Amino acid sequence: MLSLKKGRYVTRLATAPDDIRAAQRLRHLCFRGQDGEDVDDFDKVCTHFLVEDARSGQLVCCFRVLPLTGGAEINRSYSAQYYELSALADFPGPMVEMGRFCIHPAVKDPDILRVAWGAMTRYVDDNKVEMLFGCSSFHGTDEADYLDTFAMLKHRHLAPKRWLPRVKAPQVFRFAQKLRRKPDAKKAMLRMPPLLRTYLLMGGWVSDHAVVDPSMNTLHVFTGLEINAIPPARKRLLRGVAG
Repeated sequence: MLSLKKGRYVTRLATAPDDIRAAQRLRHLCFRGQDGEDVDDFDKVCTHFLVEDARSGQLVCCFRVLPLTGGAEINRSYSAQYYELSALADFPGPMVEMGRFCIHPAVKDPDILRVAWGAMTRYVDDNKVEMLFGCSSFHGTDEADYLDTFAMLKHRHLAPKRWLPRVKAPQVFRFAQKLRRKPDAKKAMLRMPPLLRTYLLMGGWVSDHAVVDPSMNTLHVFTGLEINAIPPARKRLLRGVAG
C-alpha cells in the first residue's frame, strides 16, 4: 500500500469506512466552515489519500483520485458535471482526476502540501498516468476577490486550444473574455490557491472561465497537467519527495 513520510507527516490510502468518513468530515470543515460530512457518489468509486500528523494521528489533508483509461472516459469524471470536456475525449493515455483536495484550516505547514504531492507523484509514476486534471477551487463565490489572479490565469496559463474546456455550468465567470486588466503579480500570487499554484509551477493550464458553485461556496477552474510537460527539474524535486 502506498505510504510516504516527510518530517512529521505520513500519507496513506484510506482502507476502511472510518477513514473515508474522516476525510468527509475534513472536507466539510474546509469547504463549508462547520462540522458535518461532505459526501457524494464519487466517493464510492475513488481512491482516497490521507495525510496525517504522525505524532498525534490528526488528519491534516486529504484528496481523492479517479483513474480513467483515457479521454474516452472523460464524462465519468466529477469535472464533467461542470465543464464540456469533449475536446479531451481524444486524449490517448491514462488520466487521473484529482479532487476534493483540502488542508485543515488550523494547520499551516508547507510540508503538508509537499508530502501530498509526493504521494501523488508516486501514484502517477506507478500507474503511468499521462494527464492529471481536476477542479481547482477558490474560497467564496465573489470573483471580485480574485481579479488579479484571474487576470494572470488569462495572460499566462490558459489551456491549449486543442484541450480547452467549454462552458456547461449555468453560472460562470468568463474571465478570459471579461478582464482587460494587467495583473498585479504580487496580488495574484497572494490570492492563488496553493493547489493551483503548484499545478501552474509544473506547467499546468486552466479553463478560460470559472464555475460559480454556491453549494460548495467556491469558484473553480478546470485544471489540467500533461505529465510529459513537467520541467525536468520540477520532476526531480517531486520524485525526491516521493522517494
